[in-house]
Amino acid sequence: MTERGGPLAGIRVLEIGSMVAGPVAATLLGDFGADVIKLELPGIGDPIRKSGTLIDGESLYWNVEGRNKRSVTLNLRVPEGQKLLRELVKHADVLIENFRPGTMAGWNCGYDDLRAINPRLVMLSISGYGQTGPRATQASYDRVALAFSGFLNMTGYPDRPPVRPGTAIADYQSALFGAFAVMIALYHRDARDGVGQHIDASLYETIFRFTDTMVAAYDKAGVTRERRGNSHYAASPGDHYETADGRYLAMTVAADNVFRRLCQAIGKPELGEDPRFASHPDRVKNYDEINSIVAEWIKSNTVDRVIEDLTANGVPHALIYSVADIVDDPHYAARESIVTVDNPRIGPVKMQGVFPKLSETPADPLRVAPELGENTEEILGGLLGISTDEIARMREEGVV
Repeated sequence: MTERGGPLAGIRVLEIGSMVAGPVAATLLGDFGADVIKLELPGIGDPIRKSGTLIDGESLYWNVEGRNKRSVTLNLRVPEGQKLLRELVKHADVLIENFRPGTMAGWNCGYDDLRAINPRLVMLSISGYGQTGPRATQASYDRVALAFSGFLNMTGYPDRPPVRPGTAIADYQSALFGAFAVMIALYHRDARDGVGQHIDASLYETIFRFTDTMVAAYDKAGVTRERRGNSHYAASPGDHYETADGRYLAMTVAADNVFRRLCQAIGKPELGEDPRFASHPDRVKNYDEINSIVAEWIKSNTVDRVIEDLTANGVPHALIYSVADIVDDPHYAARESIVTVDNPRIGPVKMQGVFPKLSETPADPLRVAPELGENTEEILGGLLGISTDEIARMREEGVV
């Protein structure tokens, strides 16, 4: 395998996960050059390989989140597979798993087992409720975490059931937190004492951390955050406004100077000095009134006219984009936010690029997501020195 570039070149990651949270944490590290070796059950693989939109039987979801990885098949349910994992750990910097707590220990591959083999190992465990606490061993997934964190109670309209967001944000935020924690642990290991550590990340806590003042407001003021639709307690006016030609535009205003610019844009400069709206606290008290005025102006104009006037007056806003809008937008193109990965099986695939952008260590071109077990011989032979005949024997016996 050609050595990858990027700031994490030389870091080897073993990923034993499925679907989103654990695997995407590894993807984020792989995007910046880490050598990610994905260990998958023989003949089955990660369920994400068969999830979402399929092209000729191949998942686009897998193409996006399986990029920049090598795939090895390994059956951790049998002792010989567990032994192989322990051998691989000797050559790894990081291990990422997202099984239910206790699963890895049951395979004799818990953190204490692996630390004894490689004291420098950083192990990231992502689970629904964390490794400790009365719910630790309960099953969980993205939507369950959104509910338990309090997030869903704030999402939607007050007269309707809570609404899930359009993507698996608990999984994705856990992946982001996980990759961030891995980098902290690697820095501590390499800059301080040379010792690895175990990272305990939960789906619910990664969402709970971003509920801003929910707990503080309840604790100090007895305020319970509830569903408010598209309004926000810290912005007035603010909504998803419909234009005369049926498009929707997102805008929130908190700063007083921005509000005065908005008043200029809608042709009502006097509202900037109106006592009901002059300060943000006043506008929050009179949200329905000021929001209705803004909504009426937007509804009376085409999207082009609304965007022109808001832009001319420096009012932050955005048209609510569809994916077609995104693919056609010149800003996305200029920043190369969308890249194309050549897949020899299904042809070129457009997907999100690597973010954020680093000035001195830009990411290498993305590598296509591997087929199941594509790199088994390469890694077991090259890294562990196992012969071709021995690998063939293990494949026949269902070990790899």
